[in-house]
Amino acid sequence: MEIGWLLWGTAVLLLLHVLMELSPTVNFALRIGFYCVLCLLASALAAVACLLINGGRTVKNMRIIRAVVRTFKYLFGLRFEVKGLENFKVEGPAVILSNHQSVLDMMGLMEVLPDNCVQVGKKELMYMGSVGLIMYLGGVIFINRKSTSSAKMVMSEVAKTMVAENVKVWVYPEGTRNCTGDLLPFKKGAFHLAVQAQVPVIPVVYSSFTSFYNPKTKLFTSGKIKVEVLPPIETKGLTSDDVTDLSDRCFSTMRETLFRLSGHP
Repeated sequence: MEIGWLLWGTAVLLLLHVLMELSPTVNFALRIGFYCVLCLLASALAAVACLLINGGRTVKNMRIIRAVVRTFKYLFGLRFEVKGLENFKVEGPAVILSNHQSVLDMMGLMEVLPDNCVQVGKKELMYMGSVGLIMYLGGVIFINRKSTSSAKMVMSEVAKTMVAENVKVWVYPEGTRNCTGDLLPFKKGAFHLAVQAQVPVIPVVYSSFTSFYNPKTKLFTSGKIKVEVLPPIETKGLTSDDVTDLSDRCFSTMRETLFRLSGHP
């Protein structure tokens, strides 16, 4: 009986391997499925560790989450080339901005995430099972993107928390995932946050994933991701009147860096 199950298991694995080699769609679906299951299982295990070690919701849990997620890259054949980590070494809090491409961004985030840094995410993520739980335990700040007044209120509280608790906040200014190899127009929330708290903005740019990951063409293979942490941009003395100019400067700098890292003209 055991030999029979072993033979059946081997046959199924061989069949899946052949299908993955022959069909990009099957390969994409299986790899994404594995990634999702891995996220759920790893989040559940990490949540237990966070509760046992730190007792509940705290930014300190991000160290545990970071250590777990950093192992994912070996399973998917991803390599990271990182420059500019010294630019995170600013005294006090800061607003960190980065481009947002796909569900794989979590691996890129954890590859460079500095200590005492929390993310801002959409409220819907709270309800994603163990993934939502681990985000909550890690101190992620959830906002209701459908309610402008709620988002502004949360950002106002975030500004106070940043200064009081001396934490950095990681924001995706595009507001949604964008796997086109370019940037979407930036939303202003992160820049209002930085100006209100009078803290520097630190742009982080990841090269385009399109050479190894593209949902439209069902492409998902191994690849290299270049990451560059750019020098901080000061906001001391700026007011709400300067937010648009600050946003435009960051967009231009990050877009230029994205094209350079991705090898685009």
